[in-house]
Amino acid sequence: MHSATLARSVRLFRAFRNEQTDRDTFYRELAADSADQVAVHAPLTGSLLLDVGGGPGYFADAFRARGATYVGIDPDINELSARGEPGQDMLCANGTRLPLRTASVDVCYSSNVLEHVSTPDVMLAEMVRVTKPGGIVFVSFTPWWSPWGGHETSPWHYFGGHYAAHRYARRRGHEPKNRYGTSLFPYSVGAALRWAAACEDATLMRAFPRYHPWWAAWVVRVPVLRELVSWNAVLVLRRGQGRRDGAPVLCGQPEVTPVLSPSSTPVRTSYAVPGRP
Repeated sequence: MHSATLARSVRLFRAFRNEQTDRDTFYRELAADSADQVAVHAPLTGSLLLDVGGGPGYFADAFRARGATYVGIDPDINELSARGEPGQDMLCANGTRLPLRTASVDVCYSSNVLEHVSTPDVMLAEMVRVTKPGGIVFVSFTPWWSPWGGHETSPWHYFGGHYAAHRYARRRGHEPKNRYGTSLFPYSVGAALRWAAACEDATLMRAFPRYHPWWAAWVVRVPVLRELVSWNAVLVLRRGQGRRDGAPVLCGQPEVTPVLSPSSTPVRTSYAVPGRP
């Protein structure tokens, strides 16, 4: 059982302080903690788990260690190969057009991706779509108004995303990895909660600040405060039948059947991913 204690929060924040200089330590710590978090809401042993934004494989290791069959998706081949050869069962694909059949995975997971998508609601709808009825969608993201909302340009993002990016480039001599308006977008806890409330295909089971101890979970219920102190927000949704008058309903939108584009290709797989020819 995952234990959201103060000691655990301190450990994660200490690891986070070295995220830019010691990625391996931070992401291994975060991946193991994330697998524990997801296991509270869904059995991982024997489940098929899709990780939207899987990156170089830290989360793959953690979820496989918990007994899940893991499939990772990332649109950036550089991220997939950041630790060398892309890992097993990884796809180069876009989170807003997932190349999987409707209702094909038991758990759909995503960590720190929504803020990098220009249409986060579309990605959320896609995550719900590919999840089986009764399955779990577990998604976390960094709210724009949190202390780390601007990522490496923080805290100057409070003065505007473009200003923060230009300031970073002037001082460092190169553009930030996460460029406002291109690969980093403002998304709020309130917007995510409103989307979840309007989604007819899934029920919001829980929302909480990812790194905080259990007794601080209440902050997501307080407008304004939740944007400033959540640091990283989590939504846990359970997929319903998603049908109205016999027709599929995808969060108020018509069903879209994804197709494989040239960029949506297997990087390295060992079995047939649902929805792939």
